[in-house]
Amino acid sequence: MADYIIGLTGGIGSGKTTVANIFANMGIVLVDADIVAREVVSKGSEGLKRITTHLGTIILLEDGNLNRSKLRQIIFDDDKERLWLNALLHPMIRTSMLQQCKDAQSNYVIMVAPLLFENGLDRLVNRTLLVDISPELQKQRTVTRDAVTAQHVENIIGSQASRAEKLSKADDVIDNQGEISALKCKVEALHNLYLKLSSKPE
Repeated sequence: MADYIIGLTGGIGSGKTTVANIFANMGIVLVDADIVAREVVSKGSEGLKRITTHLGTIILLEDGNLNRSKLRQIIFDDDKERLWLNALLHPMIRTSMLQQCKDAQSNYVIMVAPLLFENGLDRLVNRTLLVDISPELQKQRTVTRDAVTAQHVENIIGSQASRAEKLSKADDVIDNQGEISALKCKVEALHNLYLKLSSKPE
């Protein structure tokens, strides 16, 4: 059971998934907010039942799964519905993430959350780790990776907490503007620190 939680975050294209996977390769359990957010609205879940009761079966696909694009359209067009959905799902996501952290069989656990600070998830963790790169590099990497426009990436960056704000809040920062080999060394150094902080022998 892991009692020590590291909150891992970083803007789009920063490489937080790469960092998370390096921790995972060293035997650390990952709890990913994006995966949990999908689980709480999966077919047959309480979350999906509540959404269907509230909005009707128009938000279901023929196979009974959530029609994500339809739901996105509804909450994009109506602030009240967006607030209702957030009030329903955020507590479910937090509860599930904390349970998964508690059940984790590693010395500490990494909670991966793109909106760690924005959604107040940093209050649930013992320490925060930010994967940081310049906005220019964010744009360059994301445009190349996702085949989207620079404007699209700028809109996403603009909707998140500023780089300065995240840097001021993070306990630890990994500068990911270099090579993967340098990144692995940085993660290994933090891994050793987190083993000490979680005060359990490896």
